[in-house]
Amino acid sequence: MPGNSIWFTLLSSIFFIAIIGVYTYRKSKGVNDTTEGYFLAGRGMSGGFIAGALILTNLSAEQMVGLNGQAYGGNMTSMAWEVTSVIAIIIMALILLPRYLGGAFTTLPQFLRDRFDENVRKMVVLLFMLGYVFVTIPSTLYSGALGVLKLFDLPNITGLSYTQSVWAMVWIIGIIGALFAVFGGMKAIAVSDSLIGIGLISICTLIPIIGLFVLGNGDIIGGLKTISTSNPAKLNAIGTKEDAVPFSTIFTGMLWANLFYWGTNQYAVQRTLGAKNLAEGQKGVLYTGFFKLLVPILMMLPGIIAFHLYGGNLSTKDLAYPSLVADVLPWYLQGFFLVVLLGAVFSSFNALINSAATMFALDIVKPMSPSITDRKLLLISKWFSAFLAFISFFISPLLMLAPDGLWDLIRRFTGFFNIPIITIVLIGIFAKKVPPLAAKIVIVFHVITYYMMLWGTRHIFGFSIDISYIHVYGILFVTELVIMLIIGRLYPMSKPWTFKPNAKVDMKPWKHSLSISIVLLGLMAGFYLVFSPIGLAYESSVVSPLFLPSLLILIIVTTLLAYICIKLWNKKYAQYVHKDTHNHDKQIDIV
Repeated sequence: MPGNSIWFTLLSSIFFIAIIGVYTYRKSKGVNDTTEGYFLAGRGMSGGFIAGALILTNLSAEQMVGLNGQAYGGNMTSMAWEVTSVIAIIIMALILLPRYLGGAFTTLPQFLRDRFDENVRKMVVLLFMLGYVFVTIPSTLYSGALGVLKLFDLPNITGLSYTQSVWAMVWIIGIIGALFAVFGGMKAIAVSDSLIGIGLISICTLIPIIGLFVLGNGDIIGGLKTISTSNPAKLNAIGTKEDAVPFSTIFTGMLWANLFYWGTNQYAVQRTLGAKNLAEGQKGVLYTGFFKLLVPILMMLPGIIAFHLYGGNLSTKDLAYPSLVADVLPWYLQGFFLVVLLGAVFSSFNALINSAATMFALDIVKPMSPSITDRKLLLISKWFSAFLAFISFFISPLLMLAPDGLWDLIRRFTGFFNIPIITIVLIGIFAKKVPPLAAKIVIVFHVITYYMMLWGTRHIFGFSIDISYIHVYGILFVTELVIMLIIGRLYPMSKPWTFKPNAKVDMKPWKHSLSISIVLLGLMAGFYLVFSPIGLAYESSVVSPLFLPSLLILIIVTTLLAYICIKLWNKKYAQYVHKDTHNHDKQIDIV
């Protein structure tokens, strides 16, 4: 990048950041004086802000770099993580969110304390903290550093080695993000996320369009024809066991992994707990589903384009997206891209730090000192945030040693804590007599067994279990479910657990939540139809002769199901609104 372009990029990015900072400050001023204000934005977030916070928390540089790297090195099978998350999003909106808001919980471990006991809460907090410190936060910083490093070609500009440049960018991005995380609070994060989210969708839409234009030598249609007829297998999302995500894993471990993220992962759930009412919370969660369906287009198609432009000439698959952006995005837009990239990194980083601080303050410090003042609790949580960020600065650069790419590494290590937590939560909600002992046994069992199935048998006994780690998710979920139910049968609680309503917001559900859910499921199936051997991955032409009839059948079935569900839902909703809307149990029944 020429020197003048670099200065323009830097100055324009500073300009955009200043606008976002001023607007965010004005919108969030005066909210962070209490723990509820700092951690939950004063329980006043609307559906739009919730959706913006959720999508920016989720769609970070990790997806930009990692998913495009998977598409470049393989095919579209990794889109399953994004597209099938619609199922988990629907379950969160219709089933889990009413329980969380109905109990006025600030953290997921608080719910587990109420359902089980204090020790279960502590064990789950420990799982979250280890996962955040060693996996999620470092991956967020590293992916952002990688994008900036390639965009500016820092090794050539600064004279630093590639490794030194990664370390430098991790620390620079991390320090700036940490300052915002410590002093911003949830309201500031939500407001800035919504603004950056608009930019993210805009720039991520523009990049594949420009990439296709370049690939087609000035013809976007020509570029589309190239990727759909030259090596069309790259567009196939129906994976075999040799692919990154075998199609069968969608029906085993992936559902539970996605449900963990959208339904029980503190740094995602916390955005919804700040909703001003149940209806706004459901809107925010379901709106996010539509953004997730765009991910294959916005954050995987560029990887396919990069494959056709560069072949296999990149040193690592994680350089596919940064290289494409550096080569095809006009210099006058690169400052805007830098803002979006850094904003996405800061968003996820801030969300993780804020959520970790929330759990530390409310699930560790507060129980030990019940009489502690809000002011002192906030001060402690901010110091903890700074400490957590500092530790992550040393771990993040080590991810450059990952042989299979960033995306695969993150998903493998997330398996240490996602499955036991979702298992415990689901059993906690639906099995009223299962005792705390069952949850504790499952946590210990999972950590040991998961390690053994993925790495331990090879290191200790000299043989490997040849099965996808996502299938391991599913196997362990079912196993741990059975363990908890057996313990519940042998040693049931003397008094079954009952949900105690304590809602601080209006619990009337959103009347369109079920119909929107049906539409999301139909669109999810449609994406798999498009990226399949009868869709764009068809070998003999652009699409198979079966494509249009299959698409028509899907549209008809989705429409009929939506119509039936709307009729049934509206009838029940009409009955509901004429009853006492303050009766919390009735509000839960409808969802």
